[in-house]
Amino acid sequence: MADKKSPLARKRGKKYAEAKALVTKPVLPVAEATELLTKLSTTKFDATAEAHIRINADTTQADQLVRTTVNLPHGTGQTVKIAAFVTDDYIDEAKKAGAHLAGNEDLIKMIEEGTIDFDIAVAMPRLMKDLGKVAKTLGQKGLMPSPKAGTVTEKIAKTIEELKKGRIECKMDKQGIIHTVFGKMSFGPKKLEENLSALIAAVKEARPAGIKGEYILSIGISPTMGPGVKVQP
Repeated sequence: MADKKSPLARKRGKKYAEAKALVTKPVLPVAEATELLTKLSTTKFDATAEAHIRINADTTQADQLVRTTVNLPHGTGQTVKIAAFVTDDYIDEAKKAGAHLAGNEDLIKMIEEGTIDFDIAVAMPRLMKDLGKVAKTLGQKGLMPSPKAGTVTEKIAKTIEELKKGRIECKMDKQGIIHTVFGKMSFGPKKLEENLSALIAAVKEARPAGIKGEYILSIGISPTMGPGVKVQP
């Protein structure tokens, strides 16, 4: 019986196969990997550079969970909408720093009514108790401000500016993999190399004391809808 491919496989088949053929080595140094990455995109739009870092961790153990933030030298290339939960006297400061939304009870009411028009939330510590009303809603969408992520802070303006420039949070999923982005194909090899190097360095620095032996099992990078490349940890 003939092997029938799915419509998706048929649609992307030729371009994907041509890009995949460019990956001739099993593992590459960072510089070579990002050089090759820019040739692997199969889309007409400016594809995102994605990283997938597998950690040798038992995700059921609290002392082996990896979570950190990194300031990418060249940002992510993505525009993020930030909501700042601040007291009235900090609203103007938050907006001047680049917040899409800034407020307190009005923002909480908006969320309670089902409107979430932001990608990242930051909050002043004193307002965290008020956010308890919408903690479940924000938590399910991964938007709840957290001290570990650096999004619960008194330095609201500085935090907003860093997030706008490209500060990202990295954390493992239940399979022990960190999935994140580190730029756009249009950045070119050098900027992608510098961003990826900063990302890997931040993950290494965040190594939990509970993980013994080998730490990073593998690093894979790929463009949106394109084949991946393995990178030397």
